[in-house]
Amino acid sequence: MPALLDPREAHFRIPSCHPGLSLFLRHMPPFDGTPDRGDVLYVHGATFPSALSIAHRFDGRSWRDELCAAGFHVWGFDCHGYGDSDPYPAMSEPPECHDPLGSVDDASQQLEQVVRFICRHRASDRISIVAHSWGTIVAGRFAARCGKRIDRLVLFGAIARRNGHATRQHSAWRLVSLQDQWQRFVADVPVGALPVLSRQHFDAWAECYLDSDQASRSRTPPSVQTPSGPWSDIGRAWIGDLGYDPSRVRAPVAIIRGEWDSMCTDADAAWLFAALTASPIKRDVKISRATHLMHLEASRYALYRETQAFLTGGDEA
Repeated sequence: MPALLDPREAHFRIPSCHPGLSLFLRHMPPFDGTPDRGDVLYVHGATFPSALSIAHRFDGRSWRDELCAAGFHVWGFDCHGYGDSDPYPAMSEPPECHDPLGSVDDASQQLEQVVRFICRHRASDRISIVAHSWGTIVAGRFAARCGKRIDRLVLFGAIARRNGHATRQHSAWRLVSLQDQWQRFVADVPVGALPVLSRQHFDAWAECYLDSDQASRSRTPPSVQTPSGPWSDIGRAWIGDLGYDPSRVRAPVAIIRGEWDSMCTDADAAWLFAALTASPIKRDVKISRATHLMHLEASRYALYRETQAFLTGGDEA
């Protein structure tokens, strides 16, 4: 098991839907003296796992800490090929030997294994899910199939359906360098605007990012191996095949996006909001001075507060 990120954290390794492979989960309960508001599961995006997103601390505080302080049991899991879950065996072979690994159908089945485990472990029927970027496709597909397991759904930096043209074909896996990640933080920031992430914060996060892949520092440049299925899924969504039908999602849904997020534009959010026809409660929230990686940026506390308010509920007539 990997090192604990907090003394109160518990780790679990559970059987995957792939025989012989296991999935890694991390759990942290509410802080002492706070009301129990139920369980929240985080589903990561295409390039980094739960330890580097909801559980990563900037200046000593993480998004997970905020949710635990509000009374939630917070869970994070890593899809195969990320963090501490088992990699796909094909990731040890040349990438051109296989189709993209870790696509939405596969990942949603992994998510189902995790949700069922949490519900058994906590003796509950439903949990809430917070998903980022590609993870919103995975969560959406699961929610469309297993809606009775979902209490509330937060989709931030959500991928929506577009009507573009086919992009390049993807191999089984890809390498993501620190420069690739830094570029994601600066690419959408308007010229002349203040940075959304300090270089000091990024450099500390970057070391943890390289630590998530034991072989990362042996490559030139240092880079992390990730499955290519998520990128293939995003590409398909942008040529008309989202990977799930939003009209089959029956849980309350919050769409949260950044002002400068080119992967979740105003048009994307409007389409998704309208497509969630069966959702009884919907919100579309835009956060100022934020990009696709808002959970790691200066505006992250606005994301924390909007998410917490929606998950807490109390908005039914």
